Amino acid sequence: MLYFTKRGRFCGRLSLSLVKHRLFQIHPTDRNSKIWDMASIAMGGLINNKSRHQHPPICTRTHQIGALFLVISTFFLTRLFDRSFSPCTLDSSLDHSRTSEDGVVHFTDGGYLSWPSRGYGTHISLKIYVYDESEIDGLNALLRGRDGSISPEACLKGQWASQVKIHKLLLQSRFRTKKKEEADFFFVPAYVKCVRMMGGLNDKEINQTYVRVLSQMPYFRRSGGQDHIFVFPSGAGAHLFRSWATYINRSIILTPEGDRTDKKDTSAFNTWKDIIIPGNIDDGMTKSGARLIQPLPLSKRKYLANYLGRAQGKVGRLQLIELSKQYPNKLECPDLKFSGPDKLGKMQYFEHLRNAKFCFAPRGESSWTLRFYESFFVECVPVLLSDQVELPFQNVIDYTLISIKWPSTQIGPQLLEYLESIPDKDIEEMIARGRHLRCLWVYAPESEPCSAMQGIMWELQRKARQFHQSAETFWLHNQSVVNRNLVEFSRWKPPMNLP
Repeated sequence: MLYFTKRGRFCGRLSLSLVKHRLFQIHPTDRNSKIWDMASIAMGGLINNKSRHQHPPICTRTHQIGALFLVISTFFLTRLFDRSFSPCTLDSSLDHSRTSEDGVVHFTDGGYLSWPSRGYGTHISLKIYVYDESEIDGLNALLRGRDGSISPEACLKGQWASQVKIHKLLLQSRFRTKKKEEADFFFVPAYVKCVRMMGGLNDKEINQTYVRVLSQMPYFRRSGGQDHIFVFPSGAGAHLFRSWATYINRSIILTPEGDRTDKKDTSAFNTWKDIIIPGNIDDGMTKSGARLIQPLPLSKRKYLANYLGRAQGKVGRLQLIELSKQYPNKLECPDLKFSGPDKLGKMQYFEHLRNAKFCFAPRGESSWTLRFYESFFVECVPVLLSDQVELPFQNVIDYTLISIKWPSTQIGPQLLEYLESIPDKDIEEMIARGRHLRCLWVYAPESEPCSAMQGIMWELQRKARQFHQSAETFWLHNQSVVNRNLVEFSRWKPPMNLP
């Protein structure tokens, strides 16, 4: 340990292990300054020793030089220690430009994700309990329909398959726990969008089944639903559960839908508790090196822009269709058939999508559209024409670097003129940035260095609470949690009354 003699002289009897122990108790941001303070003391000791040569030295110059050497070597060891245990390592050869700012997500050349520490912590530390369909009466119906005939594989198709993928990935996740008492969150699996579309349950049955399921969950009652997670992967959002506002208005909802739909008066999305997730993209387009369709060089793309979708009677979409008739050489907007012999196949769809520099993503029945995410995999710059759209992971992604958002009230020739004015060099740079970020749209296993699930986990970590309580939860001096009738939590018996 560093110490001073009775005469105020610095003496360098240091133990390297002790110095390291003391230094690593100091926050990393303060550590370097502390080391250099110690070095300054050592240097001061050398100088003072010269000026006081008339007194017999208690510490020799050799001791002091050794102490200085030890302080400096400790500095480099701490730097090495900090680097070795950093949770994410960045490739310094990458030019991140504006993405190098604090609080913004980074990627290495290998696609590894570096999530910012600000507001998230240095690593994910979560425990999630996944309800089993056999443990709660009614949960099986939300997954397979009233007669159990709908298979999960049937629900893995289409843009709403994220409800199935998230469930399956959580079952395999290292963050899963089978002990309810240690869980930070509880995941309630349900494939209701798919089940409803396949005739497995009608709207009334979905509502009744959800209420029955919730009444059998003591932990839901304990927290008022604050620590329970639901997935609603379509434009209807949580409105698929008609009574959502009564029962799960405090729960965490994972949805691609960030505003009210055209057919609803109220929004089921709360930006402070809910999480926007990407829509599901066909697996054939998200697999690295084995995609169904490969991007075309910009010079070989036939159109400036395209729009591939139905009109649905929406003003913005109708305007794009009309614009394509005025400028057929600039804007491709084919009359798509989604059934019958002229139905556009998967391969043909992506072949059209990749044949333009810009891909238009107007709103439809709701504000989000799958084309926004698909465009990244054919390396076409997405142009959002949806004023109220919410996008995933906005805390850490600067969307101005990888996309364009244009007012839906300004759809016309001026939009095409603006896009024509953008140099190919700028388009290539936007595509390159999007190439690094698009892994966040992929629902992949945790073995992948970057995925939508990683993004969701980081977002959940920000919402984890040490303590959960509700209007029907009380506690006593011995830390026991009781209900309104002073019954201990361990003795709560379902079904329980809900709000």
